[in-house]
Amino acid sequence: MNTITKVVAYVILITLFGKLQAQTIPLDSIRSAEVSVKIQHLKQQKSTIEEEEREILKGKIAKINKQLDLKEITAETAETLKKEAAKVAVLNIENRIDILNKRIALLERNGYGGDHSVETIDEGYTLRIGGNEEISDSFIYLGKPSGDENRKYDKRTSTDIVFAFGFNNTLIEGESLSDSPYKIGGSGFIELGYAWKTRIFENTNFWRLKYGFSFQWNKLNIKNNKYLVNTDGVIALQEYPTDVNKVKFRTTNLVFPMHLEFGPSTKIEKENYFRYSTREHLKIGLGGYAGVNLGNMQKVKYKDNGKREKDKQRNKFEVNEFVYGVSGYISLGGVALYAKYDLNPLFNNQTVDQNNISVGLRFDMD
Repeated sequence: MNTITKVVAYVILITLFGKLQAQTIPLDSIRSAEVSVKIQHLKQQKSTIEEEEREILKGKIAKINKQLDLKEITAETAETLKKEAAKVAVLNIENRIDILNKRIALLERNGYGGDHSVETIDEGYTLRIGGNEEISDSFIYLGKPSGDENRKYDKRTSTDIVFAFGFNNTLIEGESLSDSPYKIGGSGFIELGYAWKTRIFENTNFWRLKYGFSFQWNKLNIKNNKYLVNTDGVIALQEYPTDVNKVKFRTTNLVFPMHLEFGPSTKIEKENYFRYSTREHLKIGLGGYAGVNLGNMQKVKYKDNGKREKDKQRNKFEVNEFVYGVSGYISLGGVALYAKYDLNPLFNNQTVDQNNISVGLRFDMD
C-alpha cells in the first residue's frame, strides 16, 4: 500500500469516527482498526528488510576489498571475511522477518502487541487511539507528533531568563563605601528579564552577542536616622523628626542591556544538526545598558506613641528619567559574578554627586 493510499484510508477511517462525535465509540472497534493498521505496517517492513541488509553487506564487502587493495589482509582472509559477512546478513534477514512474523501473529491472535496507544504509520505521521479498559470513550488522532519536528541544523541564537541579585549602593564623590549614608548589608538589587544570545561569526562560537531587556529594582537602606527630602527639586539627606526603625529608597528601571560575550566552547556534532556548548567553560561579558526609570518610592517605618507607622512617598524625588551605564560578568559555570554601574547621576539635582553601583550573582549562564 503506497503512502497516498494509506493516507486516504486513514482519512476515511477518521471521517467515519467523526460522524459519531456525540456517541460513545466501542473500544473493540477502535482496537480492531488499530490492529489492522499495525499489521499492514509490519508487512510493509518485511519487504524492505532484505534490501536493507543487502546494502549493509555491500558496504562491508567494499571495506574488505579496500583492505585487500592496501594489502592489509590476504586474499584468503578477505574471502573468509566476505563469507562471514554474507552469513551474518542471511541470519539478520531471517531473525528480523521472524520477529515481525511473531508480532503479526500476536496481533492477529490477541488484538494487541506492545503499546496500543500510539503507532507510527508513515514518516512524520502518527495514528493515536485513546481509551482504556475502564472507559468506553476513545478518540483517534492523525497528524505530526510534536516530538518529530525537525531540529534546526544550525541554531545561532538561543534565549535565557535573566535573574540576578546582590548588593547595591552608590559611589559618592570624595567618599568611600564605608562612609556611605546607605547600609551595605541592607541595600540590594534584583534584576529579572529576558535575553537572546547570538553567535557573531559563522564558523566559531568564541564571540557572542547577548542582548535583551530587564527590570531592575535598586534599593538603598538609609542609615543614621536620615531620610531623603525634596526641597524645590534639590534632593538631600536630612535627620528624621523622630526615631525611625527603617528608611528605604527604591527605584524601578526598565533597561535594554547588551554585552559582548566571549570564551571557549565545545562543538557538538550530530547526524542532522550541530550545536556549540559553553557549559563549564569560562565566559566573560562586557557591555552596558540604557533605559528609563519607571518609578521611585521612599518608605519610612517608625513608631508614634508605641504604634507602628509607615510613611510612603511615591515618585516625589527627581530621579533621572534616562538610565544608562556599564556592566559585565564572568562565569565558569551556570552562575556568574555580575556588576553594573549607572553612569547617570541618581538624581537630577543632588547636593552630592552619587551614582548607583551593584555587585551580585547572575543566573542566566548556560
